[in-house]
Amino acid sequence: MDQTYLLLLAAAILVTVGALCAMLLRPRKPATPEGSDSTFAVSTEGMKICPKCGMGNLWTDRSCISCRAPLKG
Repeated sequence: MDQTYLLLLAAAILVTVGALCAMLLRPRKPATPEGSDSTFAVSTEGMKICPKCGMGNLWTDRSCISCRAPLKG
């Protein structure tokens, strides 16, 4: 092998190791600040979420369609 290929291979390995170290050593932070977004998807708007099982129910329902627990409101 030519020395140029060895130098390129060594440089590629150093860049890869450096990138991995940077990813592992960077400070961790949550994706979104706590309390800023709802834990439910946009598709649950206008629905009641069961506090017991988390199932989405129609806003007119008084009990959960899955576990029959009473719903708020």
